[in-house]
Amino acid sequence: MPHLSALQILLSIVSGGIVGFTLGLIGGGGSILAVPLLLYLVGIHDPHVVIGSTALAVSVNAFMNLIPHWRAGHIRWKAAVMFAVPGAIGAYVGSIFGKMVNDSEILFLFAILMIIIAVLMLRQRQGVDEVPDPHVRPLRVVPVGLSTGAVAGFFGIGGGFLIVPGLLFSTGMGLIEAIANSLFSVGTFGLTTAISYAASGLVDWFVVILYIVGGFAGGIIGARFATRMSQNKRYLQIVFSAVIILVACYMLYKNPAAIRIL
Repeated sequence: MPHLSALQILLSIVSGGIVGFTLGLIGGGGSILAVPLLLYLVGIHDPHVVIGSTALAVSVNAFMNLIPHWRAGHIRWKAAVMFAVPGAIGAYVGSIFGKMVNDSEILFLFAILMIIIAVLMLRQRQGVDEVPDPHVRPLRVVPVGLSTGAVAGFFGIGGGFLIVPGLLFSTGMGLIEAIANSLFSVGTFGLTTAISYAASGLVDWFVVILYIVGGFAGGIIGARFATRMSQNKRYLQIVFSAVIILVACYMLYKNPAAIRIL
């Protein structure tokens, strides 16, 4: 791997902090932010190395950010595990196919998917958060987890912005719980994807360490903000969707494949 300058090292830590804060705050968007930050801000230009490295870093940060949510009592372990295990299988299979597809086309289609998910989240009624379903239905949770993992692995991301609505739909839990529980799946999916990329020699371990260092501090701050904002669930939905739309628009702007596909 190319040697990083002092500035690139600093920018890697700062980028990790941004990713960790996003994961802690909204439970998603971390890896989709990590990829453009590493490409455009830090200046590492191999997309496959970027995807493999950020997948592992986001995985570790997600597991670390899970701890404050766990202490706050937001984790429903049965639902989290039932969603994440089949999702990990889907993520590994998806990552195999994802490495075979042109990067620019994947990013373009991914940005479109981000906008669709964000719009659906904005249209969701707040009332679905008020009465969480105490029963976890495997026939509903497992297929959603499997398909979400496959999409996350295919695009080389943790998939938090997909996992949160997936948990809302399949378990009936509230938004703050879905955000907290999504971190377990983000970590599991990201680790599975990273293993696939590491096996192909597509992980920069030094960058991973820098991202983790920055992400630890950012995640603590983000989790505290998420807990405070849980009293205003609609506002948290708006923040979640706004971040996704902004990043998606930036990806479309930076991606020349959009012109060819359209």
